[in-house]
Parts: sequence; structure tokens; C-alpha cells
Amino acid sequence: MVRITEDLVRRRAEHNDCEIFSLEEISLHQQEIEKLEYLDKWCRDLKILYLQNNLIPKIENVGKLKKLEYLNVALNNIERIENLEGCEELKKLDLTANFIGELSSIETLKYNIHLNELFLVGNPCTEFEGYRQYVVATLHQLKCLDSKEIERSERIQALQNYPEVKQKIREQERAYLLKRAREKEEAQRRLQERKDKKEKQMKSKLEFDSPDSLQNKENHQAEGDREQETWRTAEDDEEDRRFWEEPTPYTPETRLETHRYIEEKRRAKDNTRESKKREKPPRTLVTAEGKVLNVNVPKLHFSLKDDEENNQIILDLAVYRHLDTSLLDVDVQPTYIRVLVKGKPFQLVLPEEVKPDISSAKRSQTTGHLVVSMPKPSFCSVNESKLAKEIILAKQKVSTSVKRSNCNTPQKNARRSTQVEKLEVDPSKYSFPDVTKIIQEKERIGQGPIRLQPEKIAETKKSYVDFENNEDVPPLI
Repeated sequence: MVRITEDLVRRRAEHNDCEIFSLEEISLHQQEIEKLEYLDKWCRDLKILYLQNNLIPKIENVGKLKKLEYLNVALNNIERIENLEGCEELKKLDLTANFIGELSSIETLKYNIHLNELFLVGNPCTEFEGYRQYVVATLHQLKCLDSKEIERSERIQALQNYPEVKQKIREQERAYLLKRAREKEEAQRRLQERKDKKEKQMKSKLEFDSPDSLQNKENHQAEGDREQETWRTAEDDEEDRRFWEEPTPYTPETRLETHRYIEEKRRAKDNTRESKKREKPPRTLVTAEGKVLNVNVPKLHFSLKDDEENNQIILDLAVYRHLDTSLLDVDVQPTYIRVLVKGKPFQLVLPEEVKPDISSAKRSQTTGHLVVSMPKPSFCSVNESKLAKEIILAKQKVSTSVKRSNCNTPQKNARRSTQVEKLEVDPSKYSFPDVTKIIQEKERIGQGPIRLQPEKIAETKKSYVDFENNEDVPPLI
């Protein structure tokens, strides 16, 4: 049962900044509302109220709307006019295509002195003999009935024949009420039959799901599921055909029954759809061999640009303009990028390696697109990585060769372990050349301390072979 809630009223009050206490107009049509309530407490300033095409059976809880000028409750299940005396400013009342058969209930509208227009087209009372004359004679304030203006001569004539017309209306009204009583009994019987049928279906389903049947289903699962699905589809089609082809009177009960039947079928389809979604296996993003796949589940347009000037790759993903950024999850890897848009994966393999650590993602303020900038490694870093790989490979080769040589000469290792090795400190036994003797010193021409100092050092080296230079001793002058 759908009822009027505060959340529904606030959503329908967007034009008033979702404020309901000062609301003057609201439209609650086609909401499958089954009871009229709360509006007289939440929206005291209402002037226009649209409630057409719902399932409202009774006019109620609107008596405190003193400022209400227009009430539209067309295409509902209303059977009598009532509870409108408090709507002092009511000028227009639309009751088109309802089930009003108690025509005498319009006498309650005498207190609405400002009522100018009344619509009763499509109600059973319009088929009564003398219907228009009775309404015109009863409601003196009316100026228009069923989109037809009331002339003065018509009202005078209606008032002259009012007693006779009123008597006829009363008789037809009683006959209609007896007919409605039979229709209600028939509707109650049909409802009970539907309940009994549903209980039988539930029992048969429980028997079908018994342990023995479950064991049989395990033995023949694929074939049994297929047969069961075909059987249920055929049964549903047959039930739909019977329901829609069976002749029924147009009453509030049948209209409500039709609505409940459609709602039940819709829920069953939604449950089936949800169960299929649950059974659907997750999409493969990376194969068992480690190969990354290109995936675009949200079906978004995108462009991949290689920005050579800035040495980066730019992905422009056309996400929805009004999509909240919190529903986006970006994951950049060296060889691919993955974006989850409301849980749906978009994955793209990159043409070159990128640096995930310094990549950035932004939303465009004009288009709302997601722009991901992924810098590529520089040339120097690539060379360094290659050089590091070569050094590692060279070390590995040297270590393997040393291991092989060590394996071939176990006796030499044993001898070396017994001997104590000492470092040679004699300069004449150095294994590398003396760098100071590679280039011969030329005699410098000129004067000054720059020329004199190295010459003295050179002379001392020539004159004293066993000379030791002690840094703690100051030089001789």
C-alpha cells in the first residue's frame, strides 16, 4: 500500500526549494497512492493539489486546507463526495472518471460557496436520468458543469422540476447501491479464489522442493532447470491470458485487483532479474596467464593521446557529466589503467610503460570527463635501468665463473687456507703505475710562489731518495 510520505512531498516540492510548510502547489499524480493523508498538517498553504491517476478510495484529510482553490482527484476510486466543507476557498473540483454513484452526496458542496466549476464526467451518476438538472438545481453557486456553462434559463427550469427529479435520482441511487453490494460480494469471492490458488501453488512448490526432489534435481540439474523454467513460463503465459481475457465489471475492486496483479508480476520479474545478476560470473580482467584484457563495461567513449612534448600519456574518459566523483575509482599500473565507474570496470592496456606514482587524475569542469595524466619514464632513467640490468647480469656471470673455477681447483684453496697472506707495502712492488710519473713536469718560467714551491719539492725528491714527508712538520723556509 503506497502512502503519502514526507520524502515524497519534499521531492515534489523542488520548485519551492524542497520546503513544504510554505508550499502552494504540488503534483502527486501517478504515484499509486491508496490513501489521502498528512497534507492538511504539512502543507497548510496549499492552493492547488493534483492527485489524479491514483488509487484513492475516499476524500479525507483535506478539510484544514483553508486556502485550497483547485483539487484534482480524477481517475481514482472515489465513490462519494465528502469532507470538503472546510475548503472555504475551493473554486474548482475535478472528479472525472471515478465511481461516484451516490449523487445525493453533492449536497455537501453547498457549503463551498466559491465553487464555480465541477467535473463529474465518467462517473456512474452521469448516467442517471435527470443528472444535470439535479446538480444544477442543488448547487446554486455553480457556473460550469462538465465543461459546459450553466445558463440562467437552465437553472430556472431545473428548480421548477426539482422535487420530481430528486425523487427519480433517489430511486436510481438505491438501485445502484444494491448493484454495488453484489459487485463487492463478487470481488470478495474472486479475491478468496485467488488466495486459495496461491496457497495451492505454494504447497506444490514446497513438495517440488522436498529432499527427494532436490536429490533428483542434483542428479539431473541442467535438464530439470530447463524443464522447470519452460513449465513456469507456459504457466505464467496461461495465467496472464486468463486474467486479461476474463470479462469483469469496471469497479474500484477490479481496478485495485488489476493494479495488484501488475505489481506482483513486476516484482517477480525484478526478482528473476536480480537472481540472474547474482548467478552471472564476474568479468575477467586478467587471464590466468597474466594477460591484461581491454574491457569497457560502462560503454563510455574515450581517447588515448601520446603527449610527446611533456613525455606522458593522457586518457580522456567521457564519464557522465553529473556523476559524483566518489563513484569513480582510478588504478594506474605500469602497463595498464583501470577505472571503476559505479562498480563497472573500464580497463585499457597502455602502449608504453608509465610511472604510476606520479600519475594524476582530474575531472573537467566543463565536460565532466575524467582526464588521467600518466608520465612516461625519461630516457636517462631508461638507460640507467638498462645499465643496471647489464651490471647485474655481468655480476651474475662473474660469480658463476668464480664458482666454476673454485670447483675445479679444490687443492689450491686448501693450500691457500693453510698459508697466511700479507699485503705488500713496498712501493717498488706496486701492481699499478705511478700517476705522478706519467707526465713529465716542465720547468715553469716566471717568478712567484707558484713557480718556486714545486721546484723545491722536486729538488728535494731528486736529492733525497729516502725522504719522508711528514705533514705535522712545517715546511722549511
